[in-house]
Amino acid sequence: MKTSSTSSMTCQLEGLKTPASMNGKMKGATETISEWSELGSTAFDFRSDTVTRPTKQMLAAIAATTLQDDDFREDPTTLGLEAWIAEMMGKEAALFVISGTMGNQLGVRAQLKGPPQSVLCDTRSHLVTHEAGGVASLSGAMVNCVSPANGLYLTQADVEAHFNRGTLITDCPTRLIVLEIPLGGVIMPLAECRRISEWARAQGTTLHLDGARLWEAVAAGAGSLCDYCSCFDSISLCFSKGLGAPIGSVLVGSKALTEQARWVRKSIGGGMRQAGVVCAAARVAVEDTFLGGQLQRAHARARDIATFWETHGGRLIYPVETNMVWLDLKPVAWDPERLIRRGAELGLSFMGARLVVHYQISDDAISRLQGLMREILSASPI
Repeated sequence: MKTSSTSSMTCQLEGLKTPASMNGKMKGATETISEWSELGSTAFDFRSDTVTRPTKQMLAAIAATTLQDDDFREDPTTLGLEAWIAEMMGKEAALFVISGTMGNQLGVRAQLKGPPQSVLCDTRSHLVTHEAGGVASLSGAMVNCVSPANGLYLTQADVEAHFNRGTLITDCPTRLIVLEIPLGGVIMPLAECRRISEWARAQGTTLHLDGARLWEAVAAGAGSLCDYCSCFDSISLCFSKGLGAPIGSVLVGSKALTEQARWVRKSIGGGMRQAGVVCAAARVAVEDTFLGGQLQRAHARARDIATFWETHGGRLIYPVETNMVWLDLKPVAWDPERLIRRGAELGLSFMGARLVVHYQISDDAISRLQGLMREILSASPI
């Protein structure tokens, strides 16, 4: 005979059973594990290198990772990744964060003290166009957007011409300069980066680098990670774009800066518990994709695509220096929307005239793309 307490417990357990209507859905969710061994649509996706899929090696690293609490700073995998990356960049410390946006915003917030203050950056920067106004809401700073005179990257002359010294009570002085390397696939030369850094520091102004794709610039031979990072007080690098990790970025800088950023990270909900699950995959991404030479192979494919386009009469908006190919569609009777629609008919994904070539793009995708390029250029005299 069941007691009342036993009956109550039985009712609670019955309520936890999976409804029959959910069985199919649960089975389908379990079966998606096969995506770890298949590229699927990723192999035909030129929208961004964020579409890169984690690999089986990353899954194995996740399965074997440590599961301690990062909020308590006890997880060996997380602490090991941070120390390794900091050493690789020639900096004191690093902080794992869940996204490039968070890395940028923490880097900005950790360096700025309080209004009135402004941040100087390229008008095309991710900081401005893709981070939901975080500089204003999180740091209380105004953003001063500058268009590079050379159309490619900011120079010391650009920065100096738009630098606000705060000499008048009506001014909003420049307290931080944020650069993005590469930007649109174009690399700011190391020499120019050093000129800006030296000039800015002479003014008492600090610098942050949105280095989400800095791996690409280094893979292209523009300079070492330490070379570029030495020009900045904080640097954000992404694991989940071309490197292929499922999630995560890292903020690198001094120990004092990363400690301040850790505090702010917690305040905006970015503290993590068993962070080893994502840090393990991030480490594999650096080892296999960056150190394994996968980025250089993607660059070579991007150059081949650009050469094909130009050989058949097409023009480019920017030179191809890393993994991005910018098609100039203005001279032809196509617009980005038409390119996206026609690409979808061919099983290719585009976001517009910017083609991002990641290491998981397939030969079949390249072949289909070349056929589309012939179609565009043969029907549209330039």
